[in-house]
Amino acid sequence: MLILAATPIGNLGDASPRLAQVLASASLIVAEDTRMIHKLMKALDITTSATVLAANEHSEASVADRVLDVAAESDVVVVSDAGMPAISDPGYVLSSGARTRGIPITVIPGPSAGLSALAASGLPTDRFVHEGFIPKKGRSGYFASLAQEPRTMIFFESPHRLAATLRDAAAAFGDDRAACVARELTKMFEQIERGTLGHLAHTFAEGTKGEVVLVVAGKPSGAHSLEDALEDIGALVAEGMKLTAACASVAKESGIPKGELYRASLERGA
Repeated sequence: MLILAATPIGNLGDASPRLAQVLASASLIVAEDTRMIHKLMKALDITTSATVLAANEHSEASVADRVLDVAAESDVVVVSDAGMPAISDPGYVLSSGARTRGIPITVIPGPSAGLSALAASGLPTDRFVHEGFIPKKGRSGYFASLAQEPRTMIFFESPHRLAATLRDAAAAFGDDRAACVARELTKMFEQIERGTLGHLAHTFAEGTKGEVVLVVAGKPSGAHSLEDALEDIGALVAEGMKLTAACASVAKESGIPKGELYRASLERGA
């Protein structure tokens, strides 16, 4: 059996008794970083005779056959450095392979940085989308592609890129879009900052340290539709404003990317 086991994201007290049990009894432990799982087991006073094998984003595919051969006969525990494996962490290749080969898969549920940040954000939780790590390049276009997303969005980001990311998010979604930065969740210096993207961009203008989750509200219901926005642009142009300026003005108000408005206006013959 393949066992996907959640590990603490900061507080050792969040390790479940089941996690300790499966780590102690497994035939093979597959870890994102073997040093981290040895450190965790030492802190939890867990002893095991299992082989510990590394499988990170670069090596998971190359060890998959070996891991699944063992999982077909006995228990294999898969852990990431923190949280649930396979969720923006190694583990998907193994779970997908186990599914293909008919190997049973189960989970040891536990801490999740994304869900913890969502719960603490105060933003809508009835519908949400986990976007995972934000691309290092092309952030402006990436956020622009999500400008019409109505669900709450969860992102992981590096602390040294947070300032630039918040500026790019504010440019795409609008300064007034509600959001939350959750930093160092469950740790001693946990920080949960709620407000608008404009506020957060100012608060974290100098960057930060630690593990970061960014939660952004979806596009508000009743917000400008593209058709409404084009009508507003037409009215501004009729009053003498240049098309590019009108698109920029309506983009800021509607949350629809300026480029999208400009292209739609040209197609409409504004």
